[in-house]
Amino acid sequence: MSAGATNEQRTYVPAAGYHWLLPLYDVFAKLVGSEAAHRRLVEQADIQRDHHVLDIGCGTGNLTLLVKRFHPHADVVGLDPDEKALARARRKTDQRVLAVRLDRGFSDELPYADASFDRVLSAFMLHHLAPDAKGRTLREVRRVLRSGGAFHALDFGGAGHHGLLAHVFHRGHLGDQHRIPALMREAGFAEVIELAPAATILGPVSYWHATRN
Repeated sequence: MSAGATNEQRTYVPAAGYHWLLPLYDVFAKLVGSEAAHRRLVEQADIQRDHHVLDIGCGTGNLTLLVKRFHPHADVVGLDPDEKALARARRKTDQRVLAVRLDRGFSDELPYADASFDRVLSAFMLHHLAPDAKGRTLREVRRVLRSGGAFHALDFGGAGHHGLLAHVFHRGHLGDQHRIPALMREAGFAEVIELAPAATILGPVSYWHATRN
């Protein structure tokens, strides 16, 4: 972020790669099986009824709403820099009568107080970030987590990315995804764990989780 820049002036890679593809995002997500991946992530997060949960890079709200469906008593917040994606998320929230909070903001400048959340989740967002932004994001995630809280993320993993994945997400930062566990440790997380990547039609998908002491 350049000196003096506001959040309105910041650029970002939208969920679908390009703003004009946003209307197709949910269709694409369904075709590649993202809901199954989201369900697995939510199961791993071990969310309790009194937890405060943050979904960073929530996009059109699929993971945020899934968390609320599975854990109706949890306090759930979704954050994304894309106001158009958030508008779609709000429409889905209204249609399904689910009480979640949706905020506009950036993952490396979280607009929340220290120790605000018990769980922070992220799905298919980290590959949008350059290495330095990944590091800032992870430090911010640790800051807003309470002691004993945990960060659970899923994204494209592995050291190499070829074929369809590289073409679809050519605007992303796929080459350094294998560094995510190291970046988590550098950010001060404990008990960093990476599960074995799962194969998808787009490429390997990894799950990571890390705790805050």
